[in-house]
Amino acid sequence: MNAIRKFEITGMTLSGFKCFANTTELTFGNPTLIFGGNGRGKSSVADAIAFAITGLPFFGERGIDRLHAEQNNDLFISMRFTDENGAEHELTRTRQKTRMTITLDGREIRQVDLTDLFGEKDVFLSIFNPLYFIEELGDDGKKLLERYLPEITQEEVLAQLSESAQETLRGEKILSPESFLKKKREDIRELEKSKIYLSGQKDLSESQYRQAEEKRSALEETLRELEAECTELESRRYAGMDVADVQERLVELSARYEELAKEVPASADTSEIDRELAELNRKLGERSAEQYAPKYAQPIAELTAKVKELGGRYQREAATLKGFTAGTVCPTCRRAVTDAELPAVRDSLQKAVAEIIAQGKDAKGQLDELIALEQKTADTFCQFQQDDVQKLNAEIHALTEKRSGLSEQAAADNAVRQAEMDSLLGQIRSLSADADCGVLSPEDFERLLACRAEIENCRGELSTVQRITETAQEDYDGKISGIDRQIEDLKKLIADVALYVSKRAEMLFSNLKMNRVQISLFDVVKSTGEIKDAFQFTYNGRRYDRLSLSEKVRAGMEVSELMKRLTGRNYPQYVDNMESIDDLANVRPTGQVIMAKCVKGAELSVRVPGGTETMPKAA
Repeated sequence: MNAIRKFEITGMTLSGFKCFANTTELTFGNPTLIFGGNGRGKSSVADAIAFAITGLPFFGERGIDRLHAEQNNDLFISMRFTDENGAEHELTRTRQKTRMTITLDGREIRQVDLTDLFGEKDVFLSIFNPLYFIEELGDDGKKLLERYLPEITQEEVLAQLSESAQETLRGEKILSPESFLKKKREDIRELEKSKIYLSGQKDLSESQYRQAEEKRSALEETLRELEAECTELESRRYAGMDVADVQERLVELSARYEELAKEVPASADTSEIDRELAELNRKLGERSAEQYAPKYAQPIAELTAKVKELGGRYQREAATLKGFTAGTVCPTCRRAVTDAELPAVRDSLQKAVAEIIAQGKDAKGQLDELIALEQKTADTFCQFQQDDVQKLNAEIHALTEKRSGLSEQAAADNAVRQAEMDSLLGQIRSLSADADCGVLSPEDFERLLACRAEIENCRGELSTVQRITETAQEDYDGKISGIDRQIEDLKKLIADVALYVSKRAEMLFSNLKMNRVQISLFDVVKSTGEIKDAFQFTYNGRRYDRLSLSEKVRAGMEVSELMKRLTGRNYPQYVDNMESIDDLANVRPTGQVIMAKCVKGAELSVRVPGGTETMPKAA
């Protein structure tokens, strides 16, 4: 289906929408008058028409849940209309819970399809609701207008300007006057900065030149004085002095000094002593680390075990003897001993115990003898080890003393050699000072050296200053004049662009011409040509924010008609609050007009041309 450029609403069916909880039929004509008291549904009708097409209420606000009737959550709207060709259509929108369904002539469509048919929501609401464009869109309204204003080419604007302005602007690409002027003003600021910089450089150059001339004169005078003083000191430096003799003595002393310096310093040869010390220290370490190895460990262990075993036997036999009585089983024959046999058996046991004791004493004596012998052998080993360590330490000490004596002798020889070298060096420095200073005092000689250094510095500074004074001066005046011409050309260009912008605005405003309403999209500052964004409405020369409600509605209807012209769409207009408007003489609506008027306490009623005032009826 092609875009619908014009339509008129013929009727509506509402159910579950705001105050229309039950199904309600409305009939429309051109014009359509709607009467009723507050809360009777006049504004709800406006919301229903806007919602059917855009999915939003009359003022485009979000939150459509509030559009549902409290008693009926199944929202239903059917809007019947005829298009510019007289064809009849029916647009329905239902919403159950959160599911939205849209149909056109019985075929389900999407909101984007409605946008293709009726245009974007801001366009439709700006036509349908006279207050929407100014009060709801704000600065977005300017962007909407600019999208629908006819394109004006640069050539069309230039053709309306003077030949001088056309000549200035010929070849310039003024795609965006705001950006163009901003860039040119930046160019002027940069040129002015360059001019200030060049003026500073000019002043600096002139100042440097004057200073260089003054400094060159001062340096030349200083150089002459220094050279004269240096010549006088040089003439007195070697007066009456045998310089050749001083040089000859210097050569002799220097030769002797170099001969001594080349000699290898004396050093003690302690390599053999060091080898012997290393060997003695090795032996000392080994002898100190030796441990005594027991010689009688095995026999002592065997006797110790035997003594322990005899002790155990003694304890068992003694215990048996002590507790042996008539009737006790004999440990040997394994039969009970009678009273008659008891003395003989006890006597036998006592002899066995006595024998164990004798063997134990014998073994214990042998063990004590071996332990004493082992201790004596260990003591002898420790004594021999201690004697050997003392002997080795004595030998090491003697060799260390010998080595120290050799090193001290070498150090003494080197000290004698160094003392001679120090003496030679002192004589060489003294003669060198004589060779340098001559007969001048140290102060005069220091002054001679200072004069030479100052002369070199003075000549270097003079060379630099001469380069400055001999270099051709840069033509700063010519460059500054060139910048002045560029600035004047840019100012002329900006002034002509301001004329271009003014003429372009005039041509654009011709497309925005209305009866009593004027729109300002931007202002041009005549003094600078700067463009400032502006989006202001006036009605009969008065600011919109100072108008009464009736004046705002009348102004809004003119803007609605303007949007019709710019977009080529002729849609119905819904004029609310007609009770506050006594006439609409400022505007002649070109399409269907629906006017709502508040009548205190009255039920909702609709009046159409050729009919009588009727109440909405149930479907």
